[in-house]
Amino acid sequence: MVKTSANQRKPRTSTKKKNPVVSPSRFSLSRLRHRARTSFSEYRSRRPHRSFQLTRRRDYVRSLELPGYWAFTTFVWKTLMSHRRLFLGLIVLYALLEAVFVGLASQDLYSQLSALLDNTNNGTFSGLWGSVGQAGLLLLSGMSGGLTPELTEAQQIYSVIIFLLTWLTTVWLLRALLSGNKPRIRDGIYNAGAPIVPTGIILMVLVLQLLPVTIGVIAMNAAISTHLFDTGIIAMLVSLAVGLLAVISLYLVTSTIIALVVVTLPGMYPLQAIRAAGDLVVGRRIRLLFRIGWALIGSMLAWSLVVLLVILIDRGIKHVLPVLDWLPLVPVAIVFMSSTVVVWMSTYVYLLYRKVVEDDAAPA
Repeated sequence: MVKTSANQRKPRTSTKKKNPVVSPSRFSLSRLRHRARTSFSEYRSRRPHRSFQLTRRRDYVRSLELPGYWAFTTFVWKTLMSHRRLFLGLIVLYALLEAVFVGLASQDLYSQLSALLDNTNNGTFSGLWGSVGQAGLLLLSGMSGGLTPELTEAQQIYSVIIFLLTWLTTVWLLRALLSGNKPRIRDGIYNAGAPIVPTGIILMVLVLQLLPVTIGVIAMNAAISTHLFDTGIIAMLVSLAVGLLAVISLYLVTSTIIALVVVTLPGMYPLQAIRAAGDLVVGRRIRLLFRIGWALIGSMLAWSLVVLLVILIDRGIKHVLPVLDWLPLVPVAIVFMSSTVVVWMSTYVYLLYRKVVEDDAAPA
């Protein structure tokens, strides 16, 4: 009989319990639940304020050292003028793209409307102020789209792409200039289009955030058309509801506008940009909203004044020289000023973003 050696040991049986088999669906659900809890806890740590709960002023006020409204507008203007050849070339380039791919305002419609105003003038418009009044009516027609033919779907797509490229090129050139480089327009055109897809996604988010105020305006128009505004209490309730919807849209849009700049950073994804922009504007949203509103109103006024002046000059020249009635001076001025406003607003928002980033205040 063979004896077993003392040194020979019996194989040990593992005392550890084997992991139970987890179904793929349960594993994925647990992972999703864990990620959702982690994201929510991080969000609560970054945004400590709660709806319908009073937050002390000391807990939400954040520093934001900005020049005054006029001073900051002057700073933006000086930034553009110090590189005027670069940005003027950019404006002319994208105005040409807009004219070629989207089209100009109709010169025939403008000439017909101008002639109609002259023929129906029964002394109502006389003298200098009468000419200004007629030019103002033509300007209102242009602003309301009365001089622009209905755009096809392809033209609408081209218009959005040109707007995105103008925005991205302006931001890219400004970032390069403030970094001490000397870029050319060619460099901006070739390199600025990389984040066009993330920028387009954020622009779609911005459009969705404008839905509340759009619904409010539609409801107000429906109430006016059905004579519900004849009743005082209903008019007050509808106006209050539209105002609240407008506040919601403005609250959401403020951070999304900053996200349009954040997403142009290398390696930045749309959701990351929206989250980072939301963290930047916490405790500063109202001040940033007022600044952006100031820039928008100033841009609209500048656009209107320049186009009004061009209309006056155009009507004066063509009354003396009717042979030049074919010259599309006003449509060219409209597309040129529209491109100028896009470059101006892009510069304003980017420099405002730089001021916010330079302020290293802790999250509110």
